[in-house]
Amino acid sequence: MKRYTLLLITMLLLGFTVQGQGNPYYKGGFKIKFKDNDQKFIRFIAWSQFQVNMDDAPATTESLVNMQLRRARFLAYSQLADNFLIITHFGINSLNANNMQPTGASGTPQLFMHDAWAQYNVHKNHVIGGGLHYWNGLSRLNTQGTLNLLSMDNYRPAWSTLGLSDQFARHLGIFAKGSFGKFQYQVAVNEAITNTLDQRDAMVSQAVYQGRKMLGSRKAGKTYSGYFMYNFLETESNFLPYSVGTYLGDKKLFNVGAGFFSHPSGVVRLNDANELVAENVSHFALDVFYDHPIGRKGSSITAYGLAQHNDYGTNYNFGPYASGWMFYGHVGYLLPGNAEQMRYQPYVTFGNQTMDVDLLTKNNFGAGMNLFISGHNAKLTLEYQNATFNNITDHRLSLQAMIYL
Repeated sequence: MKRYTLLLITMLLLGFTVQGQGNPYYKGGFKIKFKDNDQKFIRFIAWSQFQVNMDDAPATTESLVNMQLRRARFLAYSQLADNFLIITHFGINSLNANNMQPTGASGTPQLFMHDAWAQYNVHKNHVIGGGLHYWNGLSRLNTQGTLNLLSMDNYRPAWSTLGLSDQFARHLGIFAKGSFGKFQYQVAVNEAITNTLDQRDAMVSQAVYQGRKMLGSRKAGKTYSGYFMYNFLETESNFLPYSVGTYLGDKKLFNVGAGFFSHPSGVVRLNDANELVAENVSHFALDVFYDHPIGRKGSSITAYGLAQHNDYGTNYNFGPYASGWMFYGHVGYLLPGNAEQMRYQPYVTFGNQTMDVDLLTKNNFGAGMNLFISGHNAKLTLEYQNATFNNITDHRLSLQAMIYL
């Protein structure tokens, strides 16, 4: 408890001693224009997130306090013609003392490609593209950006395809996206990966995510996904796929969305005759997002709710992935102020996951505070997490520093 109190005091002291200010130099990132033409440019974005984590139930030989580089990323996109865009995004994730290498030449994590796709505007409001992309289906959380999260990180079970059918939530395939007035859509047909996180052998009573590996690409090689959203107030940008977590009062949004993900023959199991049987993977979700100024000048509220059903096949249960229902929500309140001052944003989160296997239930409760030194470009986040599963509760307190340009 003393350690938790120390981290809280540290954040409050930082809040009162660091001079907060807006960032007059950050006007949409570092952007190079060609021939002073707004239609021909290349833009660069770089960001880093460093964490100090305290866990009250580590292994007996592990320290209670550990540090990690949660993310270090670089993204560039270039438009060399009015209707043609190229996206490149690479970086590392979760670098810590246990996975660092002596010379940085091997091991995991290493620098790898997150996104690499090209897209073409077939119409003012409609785009097609292909490559390693992030135009996922299901929900906002399944396409969550990490530059402007409300909480410290995404609700992990919501990235429901990560490492099972894709490479770190990115598929290799083709997509289409666009809008009809306030209605927005994104759909994709993709390749499923062969080497999934789930390397278990086929079992009789439980499906494993080995469809493409065991059945081949002809039967289990493709996935299909989509997400559809209606904007009741202002229309949110869908220029890039990275969903915004909180707009800090800059938007008036109320959006309702629905999405799906399908992988025919994506999982396999053994029947009573010890024969390999294929099963389909099928997920669907409904979500609601609200972000709006409220009350005194500069204050705003951000709220999100998600209901999702995951069907990974018979009795599927592997790490954060399980067949069954999942519910998640969060609410944050940005305290009054203006862009030239430091801002505080307390928030709470709740997640519930009920698994078909023995009707087991996981609950996650979180409470935290964002300290915006220069909006999302420089911020500190302090968060407490309480996770309960099978009558075992784990407590964690984390402090994260983030900066992006």
